[in-house]
Amino acid sequence: MASTNGVMLQEEDVSLLRVDNINKTFVTTRALRDVKFEVEEGEIRGLVGENGSGKSTLASIISGIIYPDNGEMLKHGKSYEPGSLLDANRSKISIVVQEMATIDGLTVAANLFLGEEKLFKKFGFLNTSGMNKSSMKVLQRFGIENIKPDADISFLSFEDRKLVEFAKALYVEPDLLIVDETTAALSQHGREILFREIERLKSKNRSVIFISHDLGEVIEHCDHITIMKDGEIVDTVTTGSLKERALKELMVGRELQQSYYREDTEAFYSDDVVLGVSDLTLEGSYYNISFELHRGEVLGIGGLTNCGMHLLGKTLFGLESASSGTIEVVKRKKVITNYVEAIANGIGYLPKNRDQEGLMLLSSIKDNICLPSLSKIQRNTFISPRKERELAESGTRQLNIKMSSINQFCLYLSGGNKQKVTLSKWLVRDSDILILDCPTRGIDVAVKASIYSLMQELKVKGKSIIMISEELQELIGVSDRIIVLKDGRIKRIFSRRKDLTEEEIIHYMI
Repeated sequence: MASTNGVMLQEEDVSLLRVDNINKTFVTTRALRDVKFEVEEGEIRGLVGENGSGKSTLASIISGIIYPDNGEMLKHGKSYEPGSLLDANRSKISIVVQEMATIDGLTVAANLFLGEEKLFKKFGFLNTSGMNKSSMKVLQRFGIENIKPDADISFLSFEDRKLVEFAKALYVEPDLLIVDETTAALSQHGREILFREIERLKSKNRSVIFISHDLGEVIEHCDHITIMKDGEIVDTVTTGSLKERALKELMVGRELQQSYYREDTEAFYSDDVVLGVSDLTLEGSYYNISFELHRGEVLGIGGLTNCGMHLLGKTLFGLESASSGTIEVVKRKKVITNYVEAIANGIGYLPKNRDQEGLMLLSSIKDNICLPSLSKIQRNTFISPRKERELAESGTRQLNIKMSSINQFCLYLSGGNKQKVTLSKWLVRDSDILILDCPTRGIDVAVKASIYSLMQELKVKGKSIIMISEELQELIGVSDRIIVLKDGRIKRIFSRRKDLTEEEIIHYMI
């Protein structure tokens, strides 16, 4: 495995982008420490590391989202100091960020040309028709055929919104495209569009910084991979014959156990039914869904992105109203119709889109963890500050959340630590049923391992888990049973067994 030690260039060469001694601190958290980094023209550079290693912070500085405390950046040998995303775009550097970056209430076209409205203004009036036509050309150019320019982006799926962001980043024909943890939100079709365009940029001698926790796709598509840890670059390696396991060990700084999935090969759970779902239908999304969830069971739900599983998860928690059918917490004989009833009857929910649906980013870790449990720590209308602090500290200890204090805003946490906060609030409430929608999306291998281990602990304690996932290995690795959905209907239910394969499940998904 050859190390390039940052792939330093000869003095006469001028790299596309050079980052010199960049530092960034958020309150008391040192996010980046003297980072030196270079990207050559025509290079696809992978950027990997555990959550909190500084990857997204570095990407945000390069793309003008945030400012460094000090240090220098050069583009084609000239000083590069973007003051905003628009500045970066004008310098031919664009980014697709990990979480949602589109604005609700605006059309697809308005989001696509946000900040560039002057292109369609004449005599002070906005030519909406012209903007829509240009948007359609941009979308079609990148093979995005199913999204209408005049549609309110609020009603698009998470994947489609990411495709709009991707088109926005690409239509400026950037010299450098930064893709920050985007593939986890995309279906196979979306990934094909992404990787096709990445290869097209490379063929035109343009460059890509590709950030992903899917190490297999990083190795497959990148020329070199830079590893970050604790805000520093620890190594840069060429892909060549690099193995995924070796890359994981470089990331975490130690040897990994052979597997972080369950070691048993058969399902085991109680006969007691804790949740009964009967003939649940949401017109246009899923139809006649019926199943039982048992005490101590991990029930996986899988399928293609638009099979209805994500909306099903929201309905089970009462965030969406079904057209017909029932959801009953059996022991309490309580039919769930909204999220207030769900929480009161021991159900917790971790959404796929944690930043917009799972967290209050501009509130503290303490406030986020304690919110569902306020009834447990208040007396009359008074909330005990001591009990609130103790509850939050208990949650952060249980999941080993990396933070400056429980008063730190969630906005400044890494993706993995945000996920831990989202999960922690249901653990401190002692929820009996957890609905986890893509619980390991956008988090590193070490945090994934800790979440899988926690799920096993909860299972042994008699808690019940519904895990919705787009990763077949994950479904096979941790579930007692797997419900496969296709076109909104149950096609097959698999029980855990040693010889269950991804190919067998895929047969019923497509």
